[in-house]
Amino acid sequence: MTMLEITGFEKRFTIHHLNKIMPAIKDINFSLKAAEFIGIVGKSGSGKSTILKSIYRTYLPDRGEILYNSAAFGKIDLSHITERQMLHLRKYEIGYVSQFLNVMPRTTCRQLVTNALLEMGSAASIAHEEAEKALAHFEIDPKLWDSYPNTFSGGEKLRLNIAMATVKKPRLLLLDEPTASLDYQSKLKVREIIEKLKANGTTLVGIFHDIEFMEGLCDKVYDMQTRTLTVTDKVGVGTES
Repeated sequence: MTMLEITGFEKRFTIHHLNKIMPAIKDINFSLKAAEFIGIVGKSGSGKSTILKSIYRTYLPDRGEILYNSAAFGKIDLSHITERQMLHLRKYEIGYVSQFLNVMPRTTCRQLVTNALLEMGSAASIAHEEAEKALAHFEIDPKLWDSYPNTFSGGEKLRLNIAMATVKKPRLLLLDEPTASLDYQSKLKVREIIEKLKANGTTLVGIFHDIEFMEGLCDKVYDMQTRTLTVTDKVGVGTES
């Protein structure tokens, strides 16, 4: 089953004070089956994050389709669904991990992860238990669980961000440099969670500068410079398609 298919995708940005339209990306084409993981590679400014933000509907494409096989709505074009439908998908089906933590103020670390499960309908006891498991997995010090994240280091904020997104076990997970400021041990924790999510059917789209981290993990690699899609053999060597 094809879970995500992007065809003829193009995005431009308008710089109003200069009265200019700047092309960001164009002619992006790739597809993913359920439980596949695609890694998007390319230099800074090549449009990698623009693709993820467009899938998540932070941006709207200027051309092309972003077809997603939703559990709630069937096969839909994320470019044209209603805001209410997109809010539903963000709540129940599509997760997003960015490099930056943007959360409600005066909400503790433990509450943030617990609330992610409560809003999906989990019982309070299960939500609290699963939240603590997630925080422990990403080695967030228990002394910080009832603290506000604005006091956290960059790495702690990123690990919390990942915990909040992955604890919901989304059908589609978007990862924007999820290991950017993590040490090697923390990267392994992220890798372990990705492997578990894939085994349970989650489809993933990820951006990584750390190519070594991707080896053996991604099923496909999309190169922004050459616009080529490579199907990997899980040991870092692939075949263009």
